Amino acid sequence: MGSREVCGICMVPYEDDGRCMCPLGDDPVNHPAHYTDHPSGVECIQITEHMNFCLGNAVKYIWRAGLKSEDPIEDLRKARWYIEREINRLGGQ
Repeated sequence: MGSREVCGICMVPYEDDGRCMCPLGDDPVNHPAHYTDHPSGVECIQITEHMNFCLGNAVKYIWRAGLKSEDPIEDLRKARWYIEREINRLGGQ
């Protein structure tokens, strides 16, 4: 029997569909629902940990838009703020 891939956050094996089997379920620290409820089964941090700070935060706010709060526009504005900051960092106007 082969070993199963484990969650990089809680170190619990993934289900066959890629979802974490964390016994804590919607754990607001280790697996907050607004980052784990994506239909892909991928957790936001699995993507953003490979990006720099501004790009990772932009993706984070897009990912959770409308899931953490009732106002997805606020999350999208925050994403735009981080994207504009990254453009400025790279020398764009």
